[in-house]
Amino acid sequence: MPDASHGAQRAVAHRSARGSVPGSAPAEGIDYDVALVGGGIMSATLGTLLTLLEPTWRIGIFERLDEVAQESSNPWNNAGTGHAALCELNYTPERPDGTIDISKAVAINEQFQLSRQLWASLVREGHVPDPSTFLSVTPHMTFVRGAKNVEYLRKRHALLSEHPLFSSMEFTQDPAVIAGWAPLLVEGREDDEPIAATRVAEGTDVNFGALTGELTRFVTANGGELFTQHEVKNLSQRSDGTWRLTVKDRRWNAKNPRRQVRARFVFVGAGGYALPLLQKAGIPEIRGYGGFPISGEFLRTTNPELVAAHDAKVYGKADVGAPPMSVPHLDTRVVDGETSLLFGPYAGFSPRFLKQGSLLDLFRSLRFGNIVSMLGAGAHNLDLTAYLGGQLVARPETKFQALQAFMPTARPADWTPITAGQRVQVIKRDKKDGGRLEFGTELITSADGTIAGLLGASPGASTAVSAMVRLLGRCFPERMGGWRPELERLMPSTAELAAA
Repeated sequence: MPDASHGAQRAVAHRSARGSVPGSAPAEGIDYDVALVGGGIMSATLGTLLTLLEPTWRIGIFERLDEVAQESSNPWNNAGTGHAALCELNYTPERPDGTIDISKAVAINEQFQLSRQLWASLVREGHVPDPSTFLSVTPHMTFVRGAKNVEYLRKRHALLSEHPLFSSMEFTQDPAVIAGWAPLLVEGREDDEPIAATRVAEGTDVNFGALTGELTRFVTANGGELFTQHEVKNLSQRSDGTWRLTVKDRRWNAKNPRRQVRARFVFVGAGGYALPLLQKAGIPEIRGYGGFPISGEFLRTTNPELVAAHDAKVYGKADVGAPPMSVPHLDTRVVDGETSLLFGPYAGFSPRFLKQGSLLDLFRSLRFGNIVSMLGAGAHNLDLTAYLGGQLVARPETKFQALQAFMPTARPADWTPITAGQRVQVIKRDKKDGGRLEFGTELITSADGTIAGLLGASPGASTAVSAMVRLLGRCFPERMGGWRPELERLMPSTAELAAA
């Protein structure tokens, strides 16, 4: 890990690196205090925090594509929901006795509040521009059909609305009230169908691609170096504890296609490629982990009449056996000032670990240490396998019926399919079953704190700040005492996170 004397010695040289040109090549054998692998929201968030906490440290960002935020952080590769558990039912599971567990919903909301606090501080201090470039207020709703689901939503609301973070949540079974919130949910629906909805007016729609770009610009404006079209192919730890990164220059006119750089600390924020890169690093903590890729598709409309009639992110209840990331939702999306509606996701399969990855990704990730985990997870999730198989063979008109269940008046002519991002579900070793699926994000850190990575998908982007603050505590425990006052100034909830 970087030490104070190293940072002081590099202060002058580090400042001279400001304004580095994206896509330029790193010098052979150069030393970095921090190497960030991947140009998504996770790396941008960690880079921002470290730039604020240790302005003399040399930070290098390595992105395999020609721009940052082109995979999972891209606004068209995710729904842009500021996940705060306001509308997502998978964060409030129903127990066998009929009671509802809201603990995960509260934890996720608290994590998103931490993100909001950091973004607000960055805007207030002039580090990023007007937040309207990446964030807009969009009501978050939950909509259910059928008597059983209506009763579940009523109980969920009764519990959540007692908590201060959810006190503004409204509940109704009145179709007229729901029509006032989101008319497309009610128009053309049978009068005798039991329906219910909850609504939180102050929900958010987040363009994580734009936010990633702003955070990355802040890092590079303060000495960080961004290398696009540069792919980290291998990582190996040296005898002194630092890391050697083998970097491939993917540009067509590269004079030196492969070079090596050194780093005292490495963060692998490479989306689906985090798993194979951590495997190459050879750290014991990654043994037993596997990943199963799931692709997705949304339906999109820019029909002005429909867009004007719907201003909300509306989540429903997942089908039996469906993964949480496949919860159906009808969303308002604001990307680069243009508003559209998305519905989905529809699950699919590709062996790629990234949207622009390789067809061999899944097979290359197999190890003796994770095959048992993956087989065990598969054997105990046959309902998920059946769900994915059904999605793959479903006819377009069958898929469209899922939208019509939300929006009875939907017409195929108004909607166009778009391919969503590629997700890799985490598979973790389990003594009882051999392996189990983890529907969330998993922070992996080495015992010596010199390398870390993030696996998994939703609600990752929304809780990036919380994840990276946890990373700082795990990998830099000796520095947290000095960093805590600044972290708490930027994000007052950091004190509560540390106490927890």
